[in-house]
Amino acid sequence: MAPDLSPPAIGQTPATRELLRRLDLDVRMKLDGLLHGDYRGLIPGHGSDLGETRSYLPGDDVRRIDWNVTARLQETHVRETVADRELETHIVVDLSPSLDFGTTHQEKRDLVLSIVGAIGMLTGRVGNRFGAMILSPDGVMSVPAAQGRPHLMGILHRVATAPRAAGGSADLGEALHRLAGHARRRGLVVVVSDFITPDGWQRPMARLGARHDLLAVEILDPRELELPNVGLVTMTDPETGAQREVATHKASVRRHYAEAAAAQRMQIASDLTTAGAGHLQLRTDRDWILDLAKFVIQRRKRNDVVKRTR
Repeated sequence: MAPDLSPPAIGQTPATRELLRRLDLDVRMKLDGLLHGDYRGLIPGHGSDLGETRSYLPGDDVRRIDWNVTARLQETHVRETVADRELETHIVVDLSPSLDFGTTHQEKRDLVLSIVGAIGMLTGRVGNRFGAMILSPDGVMSVPAAQGRPHLMGILHRVATAPRAAGGSADLGEALHRLAGHARRRGLVVVVSDFITPDGWQRPMARLGARHDLLAVEILDPRELELPNVGLVTMTDPETGAQREVATHKASVRRHYAEAAAAQRMQIASDLTTAGAGHLQLRTDRDWILDLAKFVIQRRKRNDVVKRTR
């Protein structure tokens, strides 16, 4: 499917405008109170402009070894990089049917919109470019990276008003593969998904992680981790339509469910770590603003510690 090059539409309905207004206020009034400084440091990492070389130290990224200098000096050297003045951010937004679920304050889909808006507003304030790939069972809609608030608000409107699919699964691997070929300039890539998707996304994710600063935002609802004791219930898979009766009053059923869910999340976390992605987990029953702020602050502190030890 070819990229959609038409300008993003701005929210036109009063409900959508109010939703985006509240999101804007949350970011400016709440998140700004917790984060300070240059928002290009959202995910601290290396820039793409070449800088000086220095001797290799344990813990350095082997991908930054300068083999020409290493061969000439007969000692392993790495090439430092300096941050670009302009950051290009691409965000992959998963809107598969499994995100149309929520048992607490909001649906997972609502949380997706919130984090997309927060990242777009934080990284786009100093003239940076922001693009998106929005995927659903119907395919992938690509919005090229551009500057400006109207562009960002148009992306958020598309996410907020995207129709809910009756079934089927979105191909996360295909979206990541397309982005890896499209985003040639080093920048920030953010993948927002629950990662409840068929295998095949791990390799293109690793390809993105080899070139870009990569952040994976995992969206969770507490009922995906454990079952409440509510008797016999009929559960429906939103992507396949398959139904099954589950005896939640049985302790053994709840225990096996929790064990399987924990194993699934551990595997997802392992795959993301292998791909070189920062891993932020957001839940529908928690304050996403506080969790995002804690994640960014911890990353910045860790980055500062690494710099001081070198």
